[in-house]
Amino acid sequence: MKFAYADPPYIGMAHCYEENEEVDHLELIQKMCKEYDGWALSLHVPSLKQILGYCPDDVRIAAWVKPFAFFKKNVNPGYAWEPVIFWHGRSRGVKVPTERDWVAANATFKKGMIGAKPRAVAWWIFEFLGMKPEDEFIDLYPGTGAVTKAWESWRDMKSCTQTELLLPP
Repeated sequence: MKFAYADPPYIGMAHCYEENEEVDHLELIQKMCKEYDGWALSLHVPSLKQILGYCPDDVRIAAWVKPFAFFKKNVNPGYAWEPVIFWHGRSRGVKVPTERDWVAANATFKKGMIGAKPRAVAWWIFEFLGMKPEDEFIDLYPGTGAVTKAWESWRDMKSCTQTELLLPP
């Protein structure tokens, strides 16, 4: 199967990135629905209502909860979570543990780019989508490359686990 992850500059935040270009989220979502079997999209809370209006009815909203987060001056309550929208993916079946619709992981800092995702968030996305090591994964906004590196480590870990299960005792 073919999966995508999109973590574009959040609406109104393009000025924080070198490209300084707003993303057309409607076009992005339409493209992902057409080209991938499943996808995940990171966004920020202020844009959730707008972006949901662009999504198919069968999306699922999940949360990255940040036990340690950065707070903006004069913003109260603070934003200590980020929505992640999921669409389709592989059915997990009944013989695997139920995946939570949230993950708790501290925000990253000093990773070279605003918004870099920690490995725990990436691994949760792969599990939520029901991905397997042999799947094709495209990080549409690679930024620091952290999610692609997380995919490689997750895939290697899953491949080793599956191989070890096949070996006789």
